Amino acid sequence: MKSLVIYYSLEGNTRFVAETIANEMGADLLVLKPKEDIPSKGFMRYLKGGKQVVLKKKPELLPLDKDPAAYDVIYIGSPVWAGSFAASVNAFFSAISLKNKRIALFCCHRGGLGSIFKNFSKNLEGNEIIGELECKEPVKTEENIKRIKAWIDTLNTRG
Repeated sequence: MKSLVIYYSLEGNTRFVAETIANEMGADLLVLKPKEDIPSKGFMRYLKGGKQVVLKKKPELLPLDKDPAAYDVIYIGSPVWAGSFAASVNAFFSAISLKNKRIALFCCHRGGLGSIFKNFSKNLEGNEIIGELECKEPVKTEENIKRIKAWIDTLNTRG
């Protein structure tokens, strides 16, 4: 099975999880990069990121270098912002239609999941959601690496 890990990361936590999954699975990576991102430091990132989510913004993304339609299993990850996924993921969902895929979802947060997995699922109707993983920050720990690998093993996505 051909696997793809799609993610957006502002501070590097979601990137860490995505790269761990990709390394473990031999999967390709697709980074969602907005043409103009919010600041990665300072308090304003919370206000700007949360506002984008609440207003359901869809920032313009740089061109995608992989075609998700060419993959059997897709992992999608985002930080939790205002109880949901980042605006760049919203932009991806509005630009790409995924159907009949096996999809595993992951997120990183500092203390609350909100409705992220419910919101992911709403945008992924017509696909099989095979698993969900949440990592509370700090993410870059041996314990989380073990959790990520154990989660992958439960998904039965190795081809």
